[in-house]
Amino acid sequence: MRERTIASHFVRAALRGAERHGHDCLPLLRQLNIQPALLDEPRARVAPEQFAHLLQLLWERLDDEYLGFGRTASKRGTFAMMCHAIIHCRSLEKALGRGALFYSLFPEAPTISLSREGDWARLSVDDSSLLDPDHFLVESLLVIWHRLGSWLIGQRIRLEEATFRYAEPAHSAEYGLLFPCPRRFAAGSTSLLFHARYLSMPLLQDERTLKQFLQHSPADLLARPDGGDSLISQIRRLLGRDCSNWPDLEAVAQHLHMSPQTLRRHLREEGSSFQELKDQLRRDLAIYLLGRDELSTQDIAEQLGFSEPSAFHRAFKKWTGLTPGAYRAQEN
Repeated sequence: MRERTIASHFVRAALRGAERHGHDCLPLLRQLNIQPALLDEPRARVAPEQFAHLLQLLWERLDDEYLGFGRTASKRGTFAMMCHAIIHCRSLEKALGRGALFYSLFPEAPTISLSREGDWARLSVDDSSLLDPDHFLVESLLVIWHRLGSWLIGQRIRLEEATFRYAEPAHSAEYGLLFPCPRRFAAGSTSLLFHARYLSMPLLQDERTLKQFLQHSPADLLARPDGGDSLISQIRRLLGRDCSNWPDLEAVAQHLHMSPQTLRRHLREEGSSFQELKDQLRRDLAIYLLGRDELSTQDIAEQLGFSEPSAFHRAFKKWTGLTPGAYRAQEN
């Protein structure tokens, strides 16, 4: 769903490189209608369009696709040139290998490597050369390369595991949208594991489709969290946008061919619950609808299934730390 929102943590993290280089980021935030006070609230969130636009503005301001997190800049156009270098490869394995070789030509660039482990393939990023305290760039590179590979072969590459060299961060609940698979922290490397069968698949894209792809990439790849075929994403799709007509847990379990008890257990294992999923979906829809000036907060409360506006106000403040009116004022 396009309404999936982005946690304020990622906005703060994206700005760190520019701030380290002495750039005043307040004009950028104002240009995007993101008030600095919004970033001081850990529960606050922004629309994906705002986040994608922020990344594009940072790339332009810094002329650096590494957003100021590398020891040397990666000039704008480098990613596009890499894509042109790999688009005619005969298989995904050749394309990923050539892409990794392309970036290895640049001194002090993060090392990207592809290896086989029996029936599995592992794409790793060595971030030891980066000045990236929030790990924003290394996580972005993993997401970009996964989604680039999926686009090249015309199907989503199912991830089996994501590993990270660092300890589990406070915002790890957000990782389900970026890495819809089991995640392991304090691991030996930062990597993605997937089945090696994808590597032999032919590329289904060409120069024509690449031109269209590059109009919005890689910013759009990062700003559109994709839960893929995870249980949580399946449930979000089943619930849809009509909050007043949501199926109950028993109906969702039946649709997924499992018992309600099994569904609850699986959600618990993923660190969530049915009620929490409904709250998160309502929150994301609320933020999306508040961006539409023609809707009053009462209209939005009704669309979200609240019996009265005051209940919506209380719920929204619990979700984001701000009232709907204050949030809308921040956005305008």
